Amino acid sequence: METTSEENQEQSQDKRGCFECCIKCLGGVPYASLVATILCFSGVALFCGCGHVALTGTVTILETHFSRVTSDHAMLTDVIQLMQYVIYGIASFFFLYGIILLAEGFYTTSAVKELHSEFKTTICGRCISGMFVFLTYILGVAWLGVFGFSAVPVFLFYNMWSTCAAMRSPMANLTNIDSICVDVRQYGIIPWNATPGRACGSTLGDICDTNEFYLSYHLYIVACAGAGATVIALIHFLMILSANWAYLKDASHMHAYQDIKMKEEQELQDITSRSKECLNSYT
Repeated sequence: METTSEENQEQSQDKRGCFECCIKCLGGVPYASLVATILCFSGVALFCGCGHVALTGTVTILETHFSRVTSDHAMLTDVIQLMQYVIYGIASFFFLYGIILLAEGFYTTSAVKELHSEFKTTICGRCISGMFVFLTYILGVAWLGVFGFSAVPVFLFYNMWSTCAAMRSPMANLTNIDSICVDVRQYGIIPWNATPGRACGSTLGDICDTNEFYLSYHLYIVACAGAGATVIALIHFLMILSANWAYLKDASHMHAYQDIKMKEEQELQDITSRSKECLNSYT
């Protein structure tokens, strides 16, 4: 019976030890950085994936309905291909940068959790945290521009869609739908000498009914939303990094204070011990 009770106690202690270990591990997870990383990955993936497919669909629409001469939109095709290559670079960079920021969050969380232990932050670590704050700020401003730029094709496609919807609406009571046109040359997408350059009436309605238009329009909306999510994630990262940098700075000050305090206590103990020795020798 005593052996059984001892085994049960050992098992309960093992379970308690595993539970405490799990709690300690979960306490070291930077949840704020984890949420920001997931949001950043999701936003970049939506922007890059949907933007790439939407650009391909846009080229197809232009070549089929607005600019049938290849030389008229050759420059636009080159720009779109360049943008697609840039999208590949953005996806790769932010995948790596998100992992680095998450690792920095783990490092800073460990530094703050072990503030009163032997773990000490270094000047290099604080400089790296400050560098990430600056770089994330620059990237956040850049992504604000990307977010605004990604809203431009949404606006253009919305104008075409709303024109088609107004043309088909029974409330419009139109007698001559051929007078309703959309001229993409006025947006500077293709040159003014491009033929036909515009779509009117039933031709415009057929364009709005194509799968390329429907898919590209909605993909541009999703890409714009992904850019907005990336901006929010970078702002979230900026707040986290700023707070972590402040924590590391306070941690370094606290360690310096503790070192000075320990030296003073050691000196006081040495003075006390020498005084006792002098008193004993005198007596």
